[in-house]
Amino acid sequence: MTDRRIACRECHSLYEASVQACPVCGSSRLTDDWAGCIIVAHPNQSDVAGAMDVTQPGTYALKVR
Repeated sequence: MTDRRIACRECHSLYEASVQACPVCGSSRLTDDWAGCIIVAHPNQSDVAGAMDVTQPGTYALKVR
């Protein structure tokens, strides 16, 4: 099992490297060049999630290159 994760360039969601398209927004613009992550449990109560336009609970990359 690999720990390698990829990030969606559109919504910054993080997934296992085997994903071909983002399950959240459907984008195929994925990258393994990202830094930092945040786990969002309650996006409607989070200032950081609001600043990132996150509307769904999950794990997100802070910076996607």
